[in-house]
Amino acid sequence: MCTLVVRTGPPLTLLGVRDEITDRPWEGAGEHWPEYPGVIGGRDLKAGGTWLAVLPAARRAAALLNAYGAAAPEAVRRSRGDLALRAVAAGTFPDVDLTRYDPFHLVLAGPSGARLHTWDGERLAATALPDGTSMVVNSGLDPAHPRVQAHLPRFAAAAGWDALPEGEHSGDPAALLVRRELPDGRVFASLSVMRVTLADESATYQLTDLTADRDR
Repeated sequence: MCTLVVRTGPPLTLLGVRDEITDRPWEGAGEHWPEYPGVIGGRDLKAGGTWLAVLPAARRAAALLNAYGAAAPEAVRRSRGDLALRAVAAGTFPDVDLTRYDPFHLVLAGPSGARLHTWDGERLAATALPDGTSMVVNSGLDPAHPRVQAHLPRFAAAAGWDALPEGEHSGDPAALLVRRELPDGRVFASLSVMRVTLADESATYQLTDLTADRDR
């Protein structure tokens, strides 16, 4: 996932846009992981993990974005997609060997707030997201990023986030919905949008597939 918007509550609300290679297989929201009972999310069929996991019974969510930094050694590398599952199930940052993971941002959220954990391949940093509305992109909490400058003010001003992000898929760095052809001919694009609300007594999760022509 490449964009996450977080608004503190009540209720706490997350809006995520997942950007990925279009030919990477995935399936929509469900309880796909018997080892994590009650956890809901879309599943990456290549590595088995997820980019946003919700545990409604605990009113928790964990969202994962790729970050910049030093990659893990190929021989020991693990998929980052299991980190959101581990975090949402335990309610804490996973106790894992981080040197096996490529850089990432992991947001763990509940009704009372959200915390951002960033691994750059060498160091782990953690910070509480401020009250109000925040936007996390691949460079983290980056107010200078064109997408943040273009879209954070309107998310902060909007009374609600019931509508999906609007606009054409674009290669513009400021675009919220992206689509661009890579040098090898593959396409990188926004594939889905997730909306999560976390309140003291309830949690909701909605995933919308943006690829209407994708084979199922």
